[in-house]
Order: sequence, then C-alpha cells, then structure tokens
Amino acid sequence: MDIKKIKTLGELKKSGYKSLPIKEEIRKNLLSRLSKGEETFPGIWGFEDTVIPDLERAILSRHNILLLGLRGQAKTRIARLLIQLLDEHMPIIEGSEINDDPLKPISFQGIQTIKEHGDKTPITWVHRSERYVEKLATPDVSIADLVGDVDPIKAASLKLPFSDERVIHFGLIPRAHRSIFVINELPDLQARIQVSLFNILEEGDLQIRGFKLRMPLDLQFLFTANPEDYTNRGSIVTPLKDRIESQILTHYPRSIEIARKITDQEANIVEGLSKKVNVPDAIKDMIAMIAFEARSSEYIDEKSGVSARMGISAFENLISTAERRMVINKDKSTSTRITDFWGIIPALTGKMELVYEGEQEGPYNVALSIINGVIEDKFLEFLPHPDKMKAGESDPYGTLRQWFAAGNEVQLLNDDSEKGFKSKLDEVVGLKKLADTLKPAKADLYFTMELILHGLSEVDVLNKTIVDGELSFSDPFGNMLDDLTSDNLN
Repeated sequence: MDIKKIKTLGELKKSGYKSLPIKEEIRKNLLSRLSKGEETFPGIWGFEDTVIPDLERAILSRHNILLLGLRGQAKTRIARLLIQLLDEHMPIIEGSEINDDPLKPISFQGIQTIKEHGDKTPITWVHRSERYVEKLATPDVSIADLVGDVDPIKAASLKLPFSDERVIHFGLIPRAHRSIFVINELPDLQARIQVSLFNILEEGDLQIRGFKLRMPLDLQFLFTANPEDYTNRGSIVTPLKDRIESQILTHYPRSIEIARKITDQEANIVEGLSKKVNVPDAIKDMIAMIAFEARSSEYIDEKSGVSARMGISAFENLISTAERRMVINKDKSTSTRITDFWGIIPALTGKMELVYEGEQEGPYNVALSIINGVIEDKFLEFLPHPDKMKAGESDPYGTLRQWFAAGNEVQLLNDDSEKGFKSKLDEVVGLKKLADTLKPAKADLYFTMELILHGLSEVDVLNKTIVDGELSFSDPFGNMLDDLTSDNLN
C-alpha cells in the first residue's frame, strides 16, 4: 500500500501505522542495514574502524551526539548522512507548525485540530529530506532563534492576549520536532544560549517569555565542534556537555590511499575533461601528500589543522591549469605535469593557518616549500638519494651530471605545448634512459622524466630557478663558477 494515499487520521489508524520516537526510528533502520551488511555511512572514507563504529554504537544507545574534530574532517557530511537512517515518509497533522504526530499531538494547535475534526483530521506526509535542520552557531544566535518568542503581530491579528499560547512563534528547535537537529560549531554559541538547551535535552521543557510549556519534543541532536574552539573562541559549558551522551573524535585520513579516495569523490571536475587530461597515479599521490606535508610543516599551526578540502581544491586547480595550457596551445589532449603544481598554490595559501615563522616566510613561500617537499618524497620513492649511495655503487645520475656540467640547461615554461615540453626533455642526454629503468606507463614517461629533474634539484644535484613562469634546471657548480668569475671581474 502507498502510505502517501492515506489522507486522514481515521485512515491512518486503520492502516495499523505506528509512529516511533525518532531515536528508535533511526536505531531500527540502522539495525536493518547492519543485519543486511549494507554500508551505513556511504562516501565516508577512513573512518571504517574508528568513527563509524562509535557512531553506530551511539545511535543504538539512542544518544545525542557530539562530533569533535578539526576542520575538514567530514563532521557535517556525517550529520547529513543521518537522514538516510530515517523512514522515507512521516505523517503529520496538516498545517502543523511543529510536525505534530497525528497519533500523539503535542502542540495546542495539533490537539485542538483533532478535537474539532476527530478521525477526519487531514494529514500530510513529510519526506525524510525535510526532517533535517542545521544551524551554524554564531555569537548572534538568540534564544528566540532556537526556542521561540512571543509574536506581537500574531497577537494583534488574532486579537489574543499575550497570555494565550497561540501567540507564540516557535523557533528552530520546536519546528524540528521528530527531526534531526544539528548545531555546527557548538562552542561559538553564547553560554547563556547553551544553557537554554539544558531542559530541552533533559526534560523536553520549553520556556518562552514566561510560558512554561510541557512539550515533550522528540529530537535527535547532533553537535559538531572544533577542539581548538575551547581555547580560541569559546567552550561548551560543562552541564550541557554532560547531557550530550556520546562524544566522538574524528580525524584526518591516515593513508595516501584514503586521501586519494576522498579527493576523487569530492573533486568537481568538468564532465568529459578527464578524457582529455591524463593524470598519472603518482601525481594523484602527490596531491594527497600535500595535505600530509602541510600538517607536519613547522610553518603551519597543527592545532588549526589542514582540511581535506586543501587536496580537493588543489586537484581541481591542477586539472584547470592543464586545461588552460591545452586550450592556449590548441592541443587536443595533455598530461598533468609537475610544473602545473605552481597553479595549485592559490588553493593552498588560503587553507593554511601560519605560525609566526610561517608569517615571516609568507604564504607563497610556505606553499612552495610544501610542494618541494612532496616532490622530493615522491622522487626518493623511485630513486636513491645521491648522498646515501653505497661506496662502489654505480651512479644512476652520472650521465645527467655530465650533460649539465657541460653547461647545458633545460628551461620549462608553465605554458609549454605538449610537443615543446617533450622535445625539451628529450634533449637531456640520459634522462629518458633513466626514466625507462623505472618502467612507467607509456602515458607517464614524460612525467617520470620531469620528476627526475625536479627531484634532483631537491637533493642538490641540479640547480632550479623559477622566474615568471619559467623553470630552469642547470648545473649548480656552473652557477657558482659564474658568480666567482663575476666577482673577479668586479
């Protein structure tokens, strides 16, 4: 039977429908998913053995929940996924301001409607997507916003005294009756506003301008907070924190593989562009590594955290950098390059909270140092550090050293065409042969060649200079000799 065809209270009773408290409803649907082996929080990666089991236990215990973690740890995404654990449709008394249950009305309006119409009381069905209310806690949020206030306009239009319950304008929380109510960044809520949540969590009491209403609100509360908020902007008052039964700690991805999954899932890439722009797996790893490198950087405040959004935005910028170059050069296709990483710097600088030393360096230089650190790490995954090679071991960089020592240079422009970029790399004697020893995929050969040049500059075998979108690789000792010659002439 299509339950949405039920239009009156009488029909609802005859159908045998039974309403459940929201926490029981979520619990029931979670148990159903668990018993079928279904994914409970799809699209959440890296929390399978940590956050999600804690969350499932909290739901089974019918708890209100606090998700505590640094920015960019999927707290809000988890909250929004709770919607999927609600029944698809829920009946309410038609016209009810607070989602009155036709079988258990709690508002004056709902009770009076049933008294007047009985089993003919009209009902309507609310989709689960409408049973989610989210509020960002800011210092200007008032009790009236959350709980409600007396509405003088309603009192005047209905010619009712302020003592009449019907003049109350309900706030967000009563209107979220039988729904999921989320408050993001809870510590930013003023302490006196947090106090107003006490009775709602514990007793279901509402107090509005002298009205003491006994309204057993049925809500699933979920709060999010950043631990840094406890010292920087505010705190969760102890009595309220005590009434939130489960506090669950979130965390950043713990592996490059998980970080890549998140980026692949969340990056907003223009449809069809992936067929024109090849992205080597190693570059995807490097994009994921950027956030890891940033989190360990001495220039970035580790307490503030580095959001997963950094990797997502960086990947989007990387693709756009390659697309722009492809269009400028009228190439039909292209492959992302390490030189494209200079196009992701704007995606990094706005997502880093710098410490004093970082401010002195400047956000651009900090971003550049992070990128260079990732390049070095990726290079050393494939090839040995020249300073750590064993005595008597053949030098894989010998031919390259000789070519650059002879005074040769390589200049790579950010906007080099595919043909120009490849021809410049082909000119470097010994470069392709060394890249071939790593057995890259055919489409990734020139990326591997470029990585070797960048990597050798990071381990001081080559000198790299960056001027106005041009990268130049040369012999470091050649530059030293030039400087000495210049000094002698002077």
